[in-house]
Amino acid sequence: MLTSLFFLLRITLAWVLVVMLLGATLNDVFMYHTGWDAGGLAAFAGLVIGAAVLVTAFSHVRRVRLITGHVTNAALSNRQRRQIEIPLEAGLSFDLVDAAVRELPGLEEVESARDSLLIRAKIKRFDPYNGDGSPWRYGESLRTRRNLVLVTVTPNSDSGSVTLICEPERAAWTDFFIVDFGTNLENAEAIVRSVTRRVNDTRRREQADVIQSETEKELTVAKLNLLHAQVEPHFLYNTLASAQLLTRSDPARADEMLGNLILYLRHSLPRTEDSLSTIGEELERAQAYLDILKIRMGSRLQLQVEVPAELRQVLFPAMMLQTLVENAIKHGLEPKPGGGTVWILARAFDGVVAVTVADDGRGFSAEGGGTGIGLRNVRERLRLAYGSSAAFAIVANFPSGVAATITVPNTAIKGGRHD
Repeated sequence: MLTSLFFLLRITLAWVLVVMLLGATLNDVFMYHTGWDAGGLAAFAGLVIGAAVLVTAFSHVRRVRLITGHVTNAALSNRQRRQIEIPLEAGLSFDLVDAAVRELPGLEEVESARDSLLIRAKIKRFDPYNGDGSPWRYGESLRTRRNLVLVTVTPNSDSGSVTLICEPERAAWTDFFIVDFGTNLENAEAIVRSVTRRVNDTRRREQADVIQSETEKELTVAKLNLLHAQVEPHFLYNTLASAQLLTRSDPARADEMLGNLILYLRHSLPRTEDSLSTIGEELERAQAYLDILKIRMGSRLQLQVEVPAELRQVLFPAMMLQTLVENAIKHGLEPKPGGGTVWILARAFDGVVAVTVADDGRGFSAEGGGTGIGLRNVRERLRLAYGSSAAFAIVANFPSGVAATITVPNTAIKGGRHD
């Protein structure tokens, strides 16, 4: 209440003083030329003008109260300043504010410089009372036609600090005599609301992307589990059937096969602590699998492994090496009369480790190809686990067969791990 009264008295007193000063000057002129005392007329004019200004200022106060719900000196001002902290980098913060300014009703001109992080705009002044806010109309030369908006964005480490200024297109001294009926307050509040909404929309999109990424990851794991459920029983049945036959004819080889099967199964148990294994653990699983197949395939399968000891502790996604080895057997060597060789190689360079599984089987033939589910699964799991830091490539081997390579960051496990 005191704020409103002080504002009404201030603007009314400013006009009364101007009118009284003008009246005194005119009275001196009249007295000098005509001898007529015009002081009474000047005083009456001052009262009329003061009353009209008081009504106008009261309308301004009431409208500001309607807009904000309360009246403060800052809200009553014709010139509004806002400081907005946006939790996005400066360029994105600038884009949000620029879009908010361009949506303001009555926009006539806008200049925005993204490199300078500066926006200037001119907006047609909205007259809420169509010129009837006061019983006395100000002179056309004093009426404000447009409002101005100035925005600067200051870059911080990971956010943008926005300074917003909304003011009339006239000199600051006129604020002692003229009110804007809260139009610049409306513009400032509208921009703040728009920026807030856009930041919330950005956060919701980010959260939706995270949820979608988690969903994709869960779907990929589900596909992997389904693939294992389809492949492993077939492998287990064949291995156990072979071991059963060997117990009658060659117990030593049957014992060797069952030992390799136990080793394979031990490394195939689901992990609960993380999704990454090591090259060494994955190599043990693959060798156990291949040793079983060597007993079944005999001389049709040869294996060559070249993996340096220092690379065996490098983190590596579980089951990926196994997928490449199984592809080499099923689509490369098993369909080929006479079989062939599987190579497992690993080498480090430029902060990454490349693990290659190659064979000299049938290669990219229509008869030897599969559905491609396993390789698509490898690509998707690498993308989810490493983003752009990992890669997968599959090419023809020379003179025959296929070579598949997985490249991952050279990150060694800390402290060791025990099954």
